[in-house]
Amino acid sequence: MGIEVQVEGLTKSFGKQQIWQDVSLTLPAGEVSVMLGPSGTGKTVFLKSLIGLLKPDRGRVLVDGVDMARSPERDIMEARKLFGLMFQDGALFGSMNLFDNIAFPLREHTKKKESEIRRIVMERIDVVGLLGAEGKLPGEISGGMRKRAGLARALVLDPQIILCDEPDSGLDPVRTAFISQLLIDLNTQIDATMLIVTHNLDIAATVPDNMGMLYLHNLVTFGPREVLLTSEEPVVRQFLTADVVGPIGMSEEKDAVTLAAEASGAGASGSGSAASAPRELVPQLQPSPGLGERAAVARRRERVLRLLPTLPESAQRAIRATHGVSPTVVMPRVGGAG
Repeated sequence: MGIEVQVEGLTKSFGKQQIWQDVSLTLPAGEVSVMLGPSGTGKTVFLKSLIGLLKPDRGRVLVDGVDMARSPERDIMEARKLFGLMFQDGALFGSMNLFDNIAFPLREHTKKKESEIRRIVMERIDVVGLLGAEGKLPGEISGGMRKRAGLARALVLDPQIILCDEPDSGLDPVRTAFISQLLIDLNTQIDATMLIVTHNLDIAATVPDNMGMLYLHNLVTFGPREVLLTSEEPVVRQFLTADVVGPIGMSEEKDAVTLAAEASGAGASGSGSAASAPRELVPQLQPSPGLGERAAVARRRERVLRLLPTLPESAQRAIRATHGVSPTVVMPRVGGAG
């Protein structure tokens, strides 16, 4: 099973530019989580901070007892082996064929024999649906295939935590759907903790168990998918409905005057009415036939039902509907006895 990742009070700046501040959340073990946010909100910086590639100004990231920011470098390097990272562009070596690209971490970080490396690499190539393409160079294949090759490379060291940076970037809707299904199937097969950074609403609505959103240097929310997908928070609603009316502007947040003008004219504009219509809560993707149920499903159900009394009413209704729970059922208190 995957490993829980605890983020406590994480703050990061580059010079005078603050990226985000006081971010705290927990990625539940073995579950799939998504981090949303407009472009430029520091989602990729957040991923790199989780794995210890960037050091935060304050706060810590705890992975299996190791603080990825401040533990001894030897311990951080060891903990980093628990991660698999799928980069936005695949980050493949252009002069190597796919087989050698995917084998690279095994050759670099293990002492396995070439016969064992070949077995592992071909297994991962099969998992991501690239059998027959292992001899091709990255420049000879499509963007979607490069992403799948990058995912295969992230899997060769049997990670317990998988970080995916914009897996849909540059893909058409059909290939984005394939990637979404692949991520769910992968979680079913290896039960790893997964965090996907994206601004793709279809991935966000159908793939994760949990969702968060970064905006204006802060974590707006993080929790069960139903919380964000039913949120009344203006910035969340605007993002999920892809509306021009709301606090998110073209390059930065809108000022108070602009927001007031939008609010006064909302009743008369088509955009305003769109902003009031929430995105439909669609069912979560299921594993492909023959794979069985994700182990995370039962764990998540138990965890979310314990959280139920603490969640907004709209999220409670959605969770009860998802799990077939009667509103009259009294849920146990979080951490409560009896």
